[in-house]
Amino acid sequence: MQALTSLILAAFVAYAGAWYFGFVEGNFALLLFLATVVTGLYWLAERFYFLPKRQAAAALLEAESVQRREELMRQGITHVDVNVSEARSRILAQPWWLDWTAGLFPVIIAVFFLRSFLFEPFKIPSGSMIPTLLVGDLILVNKFHYGVRLPVINTKITEGNKPQRGDVMVFRYPPKPSLDYIKRVVGTPGDEVAYLNKRLTINGKAIETTELPEFFDEDLMRYFKQYQETLGEHKHGILNDADRPAFVPGVEDFVFKQNCRYTVEGVVCKVPEGHYFMMGDNRDNSLDSRYWGFVPDKNIVGKAFFVWMNFGSLKRIGSFN
Repeated sequence: MQALTSLILAAFVAYAGAWYFGFVEGNFALLLFLATVVTGLYWLAERFYFLPKRQAAAALLEAESVQRREELMRQGITHVDVNVSEARSRILAQPWWLDWTAGLFPVIIAVFFLRSFLFEPFKIPSGSMIPTLLVGDLILVNKFHYGVRLPVINTKITEGNKPQRGDVMVFRYPPKPSLDYIKRVVGTPGDEVAYLNKRLTINGKAIETTELPEFFDEDLMRYFKQYQETLGEHKHGILNDADRPAFVPGVEDFVFKQNCRYTVEGVVCKVPEGHYFMMGDNRDNSLDSRYWGFVPDKNIVGKAFFVWMNFGSLKRIGSFN
């Protein structure tokens, strides 16, 4: 078992190392699921086989010690300087290969349950959601708001709430589902979404915007036009870059592309059933549904709702719209 456990642990370390250095495309959900299964099997083996076996060996040692004392007392020897407690402790001690598997199972299954069904942490890697979310924000995502899904395969097992316009949602990037993206829900199934001349219209109705003071991007060291936009019940900030054209360059082929019309003014799309149209709040610096298409319901991960840490600015901690 020591050799087998060494191979298993080495495989986990090798996979994590290859993922870290970019040699393989990692899947943390799958890795955590496998770790839960493997440590769970070791935990069961420890609970029902290895621990009882060690306890039986310790009991046998104590019985032999008692028998030896009784034999010596029959011979008239009343003072016996024998202490088996240390030997008993060594017998009952969990070997390293169980300590690193069965011993970690309670922690791993707790993390697995929390991350899979309740809340999952994410780190914002880009500026596509500025000014709502900044690079480096560590956020929490509600995994059950849109319905509970099985880990790894992402199959929905409860319905939950329907995504609403204005929700900030984490989803699996349609062209590459192993990646998680975060954008704002702009169009729901059946909506006609138009983004023309940098103005958003849904079902023929222009979305209300209010001009705000310009936003200073400290990374780019420049100012951007900032507006407050109202989508459904959500009021949030958006940015526009006056130097960027209105048309959408570099559009990819995607499923239901025929539902979209591209012009020099921008794009108009009819959202198909079971899909959502997503956009970043940093409108001219976001690769979103305008470029790669609609997000199917099966790709939904959860609703983002809270910044729990930003090591560059503790003022960032809190909920957001």
